[in-house]
Amino acid sequence: MESWDLKTVDVEPRQPRILASANDARTILLHLPSGEEMQEHEVHERARVLVVDGDLEVTLQEGDIVSASAGHLFEFEPGERRTIVARSDARMLMVLSPWPGDGHPGAMSLEEKSEAREKAAEHAS
Repeated sequence: MESWDLKTVDVEPRQPRILASANDARTILLHLPSGEEMQEHEVHERARVLVVDGDLEVTLQEGDIVSASAGHLFEFEPGERRTIVARSDARMLMVLSPWPGDGHPGAMSLEEKSEAREKAAEHAS
């Protein structure tokens, strides 16, 4: 068994700390300083985000805004976009499942990765 005190685990801003990773899920602790923003993003997996400490404002892809503080839990579908802003120093626990999700580069074969790189290069040109 492993265990973590999420309020005291050492995690630096902009350097997410992976606490656990297995085929069923990846668990990540993040520190977002007051005023900082995780720009609009999405992941390939179902994402559950628990506010461990602090206050956040989450803007959903439809434009709805949810204010949240310690103890608030969000669940996002794979591909669901959101923006997260820290209204005070905040810690979040993110659980991604399954790990890696469909379409995630870690779940791709070498051939699929090569095709994805070719498509990205075409778009960059």
